[in-house]
Amino acid sequence: MSDLRQDDCFELGKILKTHALYGELSIFLDVDYPEDYQTLQEVWVEIEGKLQKFEVEGIRLLPNKPQTALLKLKNIDSIEQAQEIIGYKLFLPLSFLPELGEKQFYFHEIIGFWVVDKNLGDLAEVKDVYTTTQTALIVILYKGKEILIPINDEVILQVDRKEKKLHVALPEGLLDVYLQD
Repeated sequence: MSDLRQDDCFELGKILKTHALYGELSIFLDVDYPEDYQTLQEVWVEIEGKLQKFEVEGIRLLPNKPQTALLKLKNIDSIEQAQEIIGYKLFLPLSFLPELGEKQFYFHEIIGFWVVDKNLGDLAEVKDVYTTTQTALIVILYKGKEILIPINDEVILQVDRKEKKLHVALPEGLLDVYLQD
């Protein structure tokens, strides 16, 4: 077992199915650049709500499916052992994430940041980030209404990690759409 907490991690992906007979797993990598994870030495698997650390024996990206890889974990040596962890999520410590530039951010890190519009000033705190749409959306509560702000280069001006502020240029009329009855 590991004393690593899920709050200290990011979700790398999910175990999809077994591959062959000797414990290899087919996994989905829920990351922008799967190739950055080809040299993993260890990974954490969420089992019954707790993170369990596994050593990685090997990981191979599938050329025709860039988000899919074959993963071999140490001490998972049979199809039966592999079947026991199908559907489980894979995690890595936040320290594995590369540093980002001034307009870039990881969704988890901006929760609690204050949104500041270039014209309207202080708006509200980031409550969540929705990623189920084609465009990711920042969620704030403004004047009692849930406001969804698109995440794109025209809207996000700067991420101030020190002050925990997200500087934006809201599209004209965006707030009006949400505030009218």
